[in-house]
Amino acid sequence: MTRSALGLPVVELLPGHYLKIPYFFAGDSVFSLSENLMKPYSGDFAKGIPHRIFNYRSRTARQTVENAFGISSSVFQVLRKPILLSLEKAEVIVMAVILLHSCLRTHSPNLYTPAGIDHKENVASIEGSWGVQGEDNMTSLLPLRHLP
Repeated sequence: MTRSALGLPVVELLPGHYLKIPYFFAGDSVFSLSENLMKPYSGDFAKGIPHRIFNYRSRTARQTVENAFGISSSVFQVLRKPILLSLEKAEVIVMAVILLHSCLRTHSPNLYTPAGIDHKENVASIEGSWGVQGEDNMTSLLPLRHLP
């Protein structure tokens, strides 16, 4: 399997279908549409219209990524500012944060993930309170021990 200029895998068939779909990033309306960037349709649509369904699912995907980054940047403060290192070292740091985030979410979800995270109940999205900052600016997560 060869990769595109962005390093993404090439277009391939969806499992069980005859439609080729490219790998893509989920963006918002400020980006221009391209083969590897999907964004929501503009306008309001009635319930059940495919455009409205796509916009809902696109928003849910973006919200999931934003939650993961918000939680990660709250714990791993290296993500709060530009990483002033070579591209290769920055890539290693970001990949380490992603792996640690996944491991902590899997093995210690009650300690790592705040209680007020965005979630779904039935089909409604419930916005959590974890992103709301209090007086100490870090009320949503337990503090990590300071190590030398």
